[in-house]
Amino acid sequence: MWCLIPRNKVSRSKLLLVLALALTCAALTCATPCFAEAAWEIYLAAGKLAVKKGDNSEAEKQFCLAVEEAEKLGPEDERVGTCLTALALLYRNEQRYEEAEKLYRRSVNIAIKVHGPHHPSVATGLTNLALLYGVQGKSREAEPLFKGALTIDEKALGPDHRFVVSDLNNLAELYRRNKQPERAEPLYKRVLTIMEKTLEPMDPDLAYTCSGLAVFYCQQGKYAEAEPLFKRAIAIDEGAVGANNPRLINDLKSYANMLRDTNRPEEADKMEALSKTIEEEGK
Repeated sequence: MWCLIPRNKVSRSKLLLVLALALTCAALTCATPCFAEAAWEIYLAAGKLAVKKGDNSEAEKQFCLAVEEAEKLGPEDERVGTCLTALALLYRNEQRYEEAEKLYRRSVNIAIKVHGPHHPSVATGLTNLALLYGVQGKSREAEPLFKGALTIDEKALGPDHRFVVSDLNNLAELYRRNKQPERAEPLYKRVLTIMEKTLEPMDPDLAYTCSGLAVFYCQQGKYAEAEPLFKRAIAIDEGAVGANNPRLINDLKSYANMLRDTNRPEEADKMEALSKTIEEEGK
């Protein structure tokens, strides 16, 4: 799957706090400098809340207002880029790709002018644009952008940073979808190496990475490489989260599929029976 780690999460409590601020500011009879500073964030939070409610029309309205208010702070202010990105994501999800592309490009240009060309914010912008191309099947346009983001994050944050992991996954996924497994495999393996270095041995995210690489190997018919990864993922799932765990169920089913593909039906039956038992116990 395409992977982009959010860098600016907004919690529900913050959304409510910002909306409360909006009501307070709306009661003022004139626009104060304080309100001018806060208005873009108020509209941005309202837009995100509308998205959560499934009201895209209202979200678009609020995001456009956020852009308008942020531009009052300067057309190349970093906050303009933040608002443009939110609006672009909405357009992307609505398959309004041309409109989304223009906004993402403008956001990248703002990040370059604010931070310079080698800042992680620029990498985020490049990734957003690459993902937009990816959902349209424009791999040729997406690849250099994913590579650019990876280069920036490696130099700015270090080779083992979680954003680098995200960049590697994105590029590997692009190659996998383009049926270039020989290019995807070393990237997936590097992700696993980083996860092993930076996470505890029983971390659920390590299990997720092992399972993902195992599935990739199965798709290539490399069952000998896949099996130990499935076993490792299952062991982590059982120990880290407990037996009643959706990831454990999925890994057991995937392992069972591999066992069937390698003509080991009895072992596959055991894995499937175990997954069914866990599902029933969880109900």
